[in-house]
Amino acid sequence: MAKIQMKSPSCSYFYPWATVMVSCISADGKPNIVTIGASSVCSSNPPTVGIALNPQRYSHGLIEAAGDFGINIPGPQQVEATDFCGTRSGRDMDKFAAAGLTPQAPSVITSPLIAECPVSLECKLVEVVGLGSHDWMIGEIVAAHVDEELLDEDGHFRPSPDRALFCFGGDYRRVGQQIAKWFFTR
Repeated sequence: MAKIQMKSPSCSYFYPWATVMVSCISADGKPNIVTIGASSVCSSNPPTVGIALNPQRYSHGLIEAAGDFGINIPGPQQVEATDFCGTRSGRDMDKFAAAGLTPQAPSVITSPLIAECPVSLECKLVEVVGLGSHDWMIGEIVAAHVDEELLDEDGHFRPSPDRALFCFGGDYRRVGQQIAKWFFTR
């Protein structure tokens, strides 16, 4: 099959996108949530993740000032709250209350986590890299909170495809059928 060179480069050709809800807090203790479609693991040792966030967004300044943020990985059950928190500004409202979400106390950072999300990661801000329309905000994972339903009998994390949420071509989607395990060609 022939490939067609597109007229303009775009990030939309890079898919799917993990959808995360980033929690943060203001200097006066007001919690906030921003939905991020562009996030990724940066390193496994130390464990670091990155999020792409426009510097003009309210949450950007909160994260820089606090020096930390929470990465909350929503499941399909949180799709409405996920979309809501990505289409409203925390400057204008309490998104936790408006989206019907519960702030969860962190163990290391100051930013709250989201109790309803199956996975929440506490991150200390390590670096902010300006890349144009968005900054890449890198955080070291300093604590992890996982729904017990995602742990096996030995307490190891076993993600469930039924509990994952992705952005795929402008739609929210679940994970599809497994086609192979990692390293199956060894």
